[in-house]
Amino acid sequence: MTFPISEATPIRFPGPPPARTEVVVLGGGVVGVMTAWHLAERGLKVVLCEKGRIAGEQSSRNWGWVRQQGRDAAELPIMVEAQRIWASLAQEFGDAIGYQRTGVMYLANTEADLAGFESWLPEAKAQGVDTRMLSRAEVARMIPQARADWPGAMFTASDARAEPWAAVPVLATGAARRGAVIVENCAVRALDISAGRITGVVTEQGRIGCEQVVVAGGAWSSLFLAAHGVKIPQLAVLASVAASEPLPEVFAGAACDNHFAFRRRADGGYTLAPGAEHDFFIGPDAFRNFGFYLPVLKKDFRSTHFRPAAPSGYPDGWTTPRRWAADETSPFERIRVLNPKPNRGTLDRVQDSFAAAFPQIGRPRLKAAWAGMIDTMPDVVPVIDRVAALPGLVVATGMSGHGFGIGPGIGRVVADLVADRPVGHDLHRFRLSRFSDGTKIAPGPAL
Repeated sequence: MTFPISEATPIRFPGPPPARTEVVVLGGGVVGVMTAWHLAERGLKVVLCEKGRIAGEQSSRNWGWVRQQGRDAAELPIMVEAQRIWASLAQEFGDAIGYQRTGVMYLANTEADLAGFESWLPEAKAQGVDTRMLSRAEVARMIPQARADWPGAMFTASDARAEPWAAVPVLATGAARRGAVIVENCAVRALDISAGRITGVVTEQGRIGCEQVVVAGGAWSSLFLAAHGVKIPQLAVLASVAASEPLPEVFAGAACDNHFAFRRRADGGYTLAPGAEHDFFIGPDAFRNFGFYLPVLKKDFRSTHFRPAAPSGYPDGWTTPRRWAADETSPFERIRVLNPKPNRGTLDRVQDSFAAAFPQIGRPRLKAAWAGMIDTMPDVVPVIDRVAALPGLVVATGMSGHGFGIGPGIGRVVADLVADRPVGHDLHRFRLSRFSDGTKIAPGPAL
């Protein structure tokens, strides 16, 4: 398969959508797909509407890490569950999703890095995760071809990898087999609201009557919600990624330091990315939400490349409409799949860092390079909550670059939230009201 998924990818789920269902899920990324999967398993009638292609955006453009390591304390219990779900998915689908427990390693460049890693270990212990610290000698034994002088690392053997562009469409077929109706190229333009609550959605292919809607639209969620008076301080950052040609195996799992990240792929190459660099387009929402982001900006300012404006039509573009009628073309139809250009300067530095760490291999040749828009929140954890002001509306967005691995667990939680069943986890940190009730913004671990 050519990766990542784009608008050129053939439609697998053409529809049409039914006139009525119980739940509509907006967004065909891993969270939306797994929410539909679990809703269907619970016997609810569910329709998933995706404006472009299943996994067309960040769910096929991420690093392919399935990690418990370094998670926020509130996310970690859900991620432990997600790891179990991934293992069951691998039993059902085999090699088609590329899931392998090959471990995740955070490599330290400094003693301060090691101290930061060690400070997270109590979280792992509390959840029974097998994370441990590695000495310089242990790192050298696990990555013997490396010439970088890493003073140590944090390692979780039970963490895993999977192939994003392959896995999420396969999971969508699994959701469909369980009874979920999935429709690609079908943008939801607006909520249909009567007497203050959800009664349906209006799509470009017609109205779907329903009692509940889950907004899992990734980078587009904030734009859609704001059009209905629901404000969340979500922004999007551009992350550049590349795929190397086949290379000798230096490590079977996924690893990163401050300069570069690498993950072994099923085809014998490595997925490569910067350790911290990303790009940010300045738009209207960036100005509105500047105060929310001050704490995280203080941490990430040097690793952020600021750009004055997003391309036309992007979620926070200067000319992107903030209001539209339900019977007219929406911003979601104008850009079916966000396909931003990668920062080639960033990827050049990644290639240089890889070559410095593995000089006997040299500068890796790239077979593909791409970028994705990561939906992020000021505290680097998602919103998973009902909207009190609009009964029937549930929000699951702002995965902040952590969504692929945790997606199956989030989908299960959201499905039970919709079904009014016990969710099994404390969702207080993910509540929508944290941005309006005076709560101090506390960013999650910078790991």
